[in-house]
Amino acid sequence: MAEILVLVEHADGAVKKVTFEMLTKARALGEPSAVFVGAAGQAAELTDKLGEYGAQKVYVAEGEDFVGFQTAPVAAALAKVVADVTPAAVLIASSPAGKEVAARLAVKTGSGLLVDAVDVGDGLVATQNAFGGATVVRSTVTAGTPIICLRPNSTPPEAAPASPQVTPVDVTLTDADKAARVAERVVEAKGGRPELTDAAIVVSGGRGLGSGEKFSIVEELADSLGAAVGASRAATDAGWYPHQNQVGQTGKTVSPQLYVAIGISGAIQHRAGMQTSKTIVVVNKDPDAPIFSLADFGVVGDLHTVVPALTQEIVKRKG
Repeated sequence: MAEILVLVEHADGAVKKVTFEMLTKARALGEPSAVFVGAAGQAAELTDKLGEYGAQKVYVAEGEDFVGFQTAPVAAALAKVVADVTPAAVLIASSPAGKEVAARLAVKTGSGLLVDAVDVGDGLVATQNAFGGATVVRSTVTAGTPIICLRPNSTPPEAAPASPQVTPVDVTLTDADKAARVAERVVEAKGGRPELTDAAIVVSGGRGLGSGEKFSIVEELADSLGAAVGASRAATDAGWYPHQNQVGQTGKTVSPQLYVAIGISGAIQHRAGMQTSKTIVVVNKDPDAPIFSLADFGVVGDLHTVVPALTQEIVKRKG
């Protein structure tokens, strides 16, 4: 079977869920191989976990050069693996850093690049959503090695245990690869909720809440579901919720298994950031709100009554 490379998305050695999703997708396309780029000694701690999701091989590029600089060294290491093994395709997470690595890799290898794919099928045909989701596009790469950035939560991760072979990657970085150095890292304080772009469940609030204080009912519902909290642009522009929680074309793109939209009208800007969600639930008092056109389940009613009752019922059933 043709080898499919998967770039391991991680945070200081902790593998992100999107990596397991990409390994799951790679198994359907060929023989999955993981590529880890990071600090010395980190790969040994996660090889078994990568094997749990089907990685047949793990290519490892480790050293301080890969953590003290920006994305260029990662692209250089990945390009070396591509040159050595000639894979059928490379899957990379469609995250800000992942897309930059993919773009650099495409230039280095003379390959075509597809970003924000929500699926990859037979023949390495990628499915994308264009024009704010109004059009579904199926694309293929016609030059070089197909490089495809896959959106998080596009594929449910499924374990398929394997015993991966570990192969060190020897790459010499150029001065250009080291042109941008990381001067300082600041760890953002995080609560108990999952990261918005990685979450399997997202609960978002919008203008219909009426005030920032009312976001408490969104947070309570999210916590009862173990979900991340999102917000519409109208809510963040009004100062009701932090901008880093904005979902939409100018915010973050999410694709969870469940998306709950509370008091959000559904302007095209917001829909572009969440419409690939597997199941969409809407609570809005306006039956003509555009968001209902995307809804799998909708409740027309006062969110201040509906949402607390929903939270109470979920808590009761969880016992």
